[in-house]
Amino acid sequence: MRRASILLLFLAALGLFAAGCGGDDDDGGGTAGGDGGGGSASEVDLSGASLTVGSKEFTEQLILGQITLQVLEAAGADVSDQTGLEGSVAARRALESGEVDLYWEYLGTAWVNYLGHDEGIPDLERQFTELSEEDAENDVAWLDPAEANNTYALAVRSDTGTGLDEVQTLSDLAELVRSNPDEAALCVGEEFATRPDGLPGIEQAYDFQFPEDQVSLVGDAIVYDQVANGDRCSVGSVFATDGRIQANDLRVLEDDKAFFPFFNVALTMRAEVLEQYPQIEELFAPVTAALTNEALTALNARVDVEGETPAKVAEDFLAEEGIVEG
Repeated sequence: MRRASILLLFLAALGLFAAGCGGDDDDGGGTAGGDGGGGSASEVDLSGASLTVGSKEFTEQLILGQITLQVLEAAGADVSDQTGLEGSVAARRALESGEVDLYWEYLGTAWVNYLGHDEGIPDLERQFTELSEEDAENDVAWLDPAEANNTYALAVRSDTGTGLDEVQTLSDLAELVRSNPDEAALCVGEEFATRPDGLPGIEQAYDFQFPEDQVSLVGDAIVYDQVANGDRCSVGSVFATDGRIQANDLRVLEDDKAFFPFFNVALTMRAEVLEQYPQIEELFAPVTAALTNEALTALNARVDVEGETPAKVAEDFLAEEGIVEG
């Protein structure tokens, strides 16, 4: 697979952004793909290709799934929708078994959960290179990652009126938990509670532990409201590109020891799919370049805060970027 350097990818993202300026959550709402009549996607020919698109079940993944469906349709492919799979393991198994042909995955999830590493590599380019080379042994191909880094994070309300107002970093939080644990009740999603790159890893890396009675397991989508309301918890596990962080006036704590792996998102597929349709790389290059943290956060907010469907949000994004004609 042809790979551009991370630096070149990000420079391309800036150029595409400038050009674009000129011109658990939702069921996805169905596809709204283009007809190949315009946009950069229509310049790539995938007519005759039959591809199944997958995604996980949360908002960002549903949006990315809809983007993928619409771009493939605009290029002339016959596309089947298998988005909304229940969790990371289900999505990966669907890819490996051939139930789906491609879906967007996060570097950190693959490195830790699928390949079994305890810690990420604190250099994005080297992390991607080692991940893609190792996963090639599983016949999984990775396209270059986007700038968007949907890493795990811990967040608090911007103004709590407690000792948390002085907490800026995870080291500060660790010190607060050690000295006054009652001020740091935690809400976490079930997956985050057990992942080595989640709560257990944070506690080990920062040398502290939340008291058991101060930790509540809740759905990932519920964490944001729980922290904002402050009734059940004052700290919560969040995703860095989630639009509900800003909507709920939450503040992300700095990971000052760089514990969290890179969770940049990238399109993955079985190696045989990329070998059969190498033009997929060209087709999705402008999509990848346009997926910045700011862009993805705004897309997520349109679904989770404003109530739009992932299909409509994807359609607007692709039209604004000149990838699929609106």
